[in-house]
Amino acid sequence: MKKFAAAAVFALAGSAAFAGGYSAPVIEAPVVVEETSSSSAGGYVVPLLILALVAAAVAAD
Repeated sequence: MKKFAAAAVFALAGSAAFAGGYSAPVIEAPVVVEETSSSSAGGYVVPLLILALVAAAVAAD
């Protein structure tokens, strides 16, 4: 009878560990931050236009 009681205790203890059942782990996708940039010529257009206007003004005098 002691063996039967011990087996019952081990069976209950073993099944209690799995009482919640299997649930798949939740894995969140990584956040991707993409920076938008203008074209490389965008930084040179305005200064070149100003330089052209100044050169035209100097040449007109």
